[in-house]
Amino acid sequence: MQHASLVYENRFGNNGHSNDDISQVDVSVIPDHDLLVGGFPCQDYSVATTLKNSKGLIGKKGVLWWSIHKIISEKQNKPKYLFLENVDRLLISPSGQRGRDFAIILQSLDHLGYAVEWRVINAADFGMPQRRRRIFILAYLQGTCIYESLKEVTPTEWILEEGTLAEALPVISEKTLFPTEFTLKGDIVLISENFNKGETTGLFENSGVMINSLVTTIKTQPNYDGEFTILRDLIQNGEVTSEFYIDNSELDKWMYLKGPKKEMRMNSQGFEYSYSEGGMIFPDPLDKPSRTIITGEGGKSPSRFKHVILTTKGYRRLSPVELERLNMFPDDHTKLEEVSDTKRAFFMGNALVVGVIEKIGISLNQKITNEVALQTER
Repeated sequence: MQHASLVYENRFGNNGHSNDDISQVDVSVIPDHDLLVGGFPCQDYSVATTLKNSKGLIGKKGVLWWSIHKIISEKQNKPKYLFLENVDRLLISPSGQRGRDFAIILQSLDHLGYAVEWRVINAADFGMPQRRRRIFILAYLQGTCIYESLKEVTPTEWILEEGTLAEALPVISEKTLFPTEFTLKGDIVLISENFNKGETTGLFENSGVMINSLVTTIKTQPNYDGEFTILRDLIQNGEVTSEFYIDNSELDKWMYLKGPKKEMRMNSQGFEYSYSEGGMIFPDPLDKPSRTIITGEGGKSPSRFKHVILTTKGYRRLSPVELERLNMFPDDHTKLEEVSDTKRAFFMGNALVVGVIEKIGISLNQKITNEVALQTER
């Protein structure tokens, strides 16, 4: 049972919708498309081997990136634009070759004819209600006007002023005159084996571009002076049922899990070890954007990571509607008879802050619209 698929079909219909495992879908049955959008887990991307006389690659089984790679490598009419998302640790993984996985992706895209820009974005930095950091990756196929526009300016100008991400969510940098630049050398197998091997720090900053294997990357910070949404702004008043309130008899368990610890513990083999962790703010402050929602947000059981707020009626967990609001979904977007509140919370732990996607989408659409207008004039 794929509950997220049920929600999608309920909201948008099933026309053109597929609930198949993308790794099992033959690329030939996927319609031609201008824009490929995807999010993929941060796993081990290392390459096993190349295929002789083939553009394809064999990566580790189950890594969704290689399904995306397969589509854009086998499509005769490649998508002109890619809009991808991942967790920000992609830039520094794996620990033994900091940034290798991202370098593999960049070199893959370069070999397939794409230029790339990326940025790590925290939604709360731009006035949105949740502190959620993700890396967003945009790629433009050679021959598109956006690709040509990127070539006509310096990489730093694209990152800070002219790029899709810069126009959507403005940033500044203190070191614009000294970006980090390096060339990705060799095929993907060589990068998989050698990139940044043995180094303790990564080469990729939170913003950058890559074109013709040349990487330019700089550390940026948000340039936002608008309104900020805080947790209090999204709280339901009076509509939350009693099941979300924490019984006084359970409160000590919650406080223990949220609190600092320094204690001796014993594992299942009888080995004793020292365990320590810092405390978390309890309850969650209402005067700030929320912490990142996690997939285990639902359910009554006490947890270190679930959100808990204090209201006039006592301590309680967040409702499904409040979790939807923290990701900027419409109220009850995930409400469906077959879908439990716990599953709805799981959805929001896996989701993105819609406002970030919307702003990037509007900016990308504007650049594409301008491209179409230029082609029409010609």
